[in-house]
Amino acid sequence: MSLKTIIFDLDDTLLWDNHSIKTAFEKTCTYAQEKYDVDSEKLEEAVRIEARKLYERYETYDYTVLIGINPFEGLWGTFDDPTDSFQKMKEIIPTYRKEAWTNGLKLLGIDNPTLGAELGERFVEERKKSPFVYEDTYAVLDVLKDEYQLVLLTNGAPSLQNLKLEITPEIRPYFDFVIISGDFGKGKPDAQLFEYMMEKVGITASEGIMVGDNLNTDIKGSASVGMKNVWINREGKQNDSEVTPTYEVTSLTELLELLKRI
Repeated sequence: MSLKTIIFDLDDTLLWDNHSIKTAFEKTCTYAQEKYDVDSEKLEEAVRIEARKLYERYETYDYTVLIGINPFEGLWGTFDDPTDSFQKMKEIIPTYRKEAWTNGLKLLGIDNPTLGAELGERFVEERKKSPFVYEDTYAVLDVLKDEYQLVLLTNGAPSLQNLKLEITPEIRPYFDFVIISGDFGKGKPDAQLFEYMMEKVGITASEGIMVGDNLNTDIKGSASVGMKNVWINREGKQNDSEVTPTYEVTSLTELLELLKRI
């Protein structure tokens, strides 16, 4: 393989998005506990449950699946993007945010829409203040930037993914191309997105390798166009799927060692 380009996923590959969401929940729920005597852990669990329920009921749900937007991104994104579906999400999101927190409170026996609205807005601010990047992200990108063309291929709404890059401004300069599924109209693992990416950056499947944490999007999608891939499995998860990555590593640092061997 004449490797020319490394394609990186963003969330939970370079950015530790799950930790950012967890931290925003913890800070918001701790605030609720201190001010209103609510069990913070139970509130987080309840809001996560109610957010998923609500999210799946909206007419935009199928579109969010297509683009790759999860319920917790919906709790802090604005979705001020040009397509009709994003504009519908923009209309829905303020109510969704308020109801997710209000319904979560109700699960704990607290009927207080005003508090629900307050916590919903507080969560947005806490998430913006909680950008986490894996400790080896920059060091690895520093090594790779002069040896390969680097591409960022991320699922999501352009407004939200660009916001994530704005609050971690060191990341974008490493990349020759940033491609967001919401701009294209389909998300990973759709083969058309990978074909579009290859055409845009000027490579064949054999000249690129996809690096990501998600078997069902990053790995499955790149495999569908004949591109090799690297599954970053930091938590030692068992692969019970039918998706088989070309390579598996436990960190970005380990990725560097792998690239020396292939």
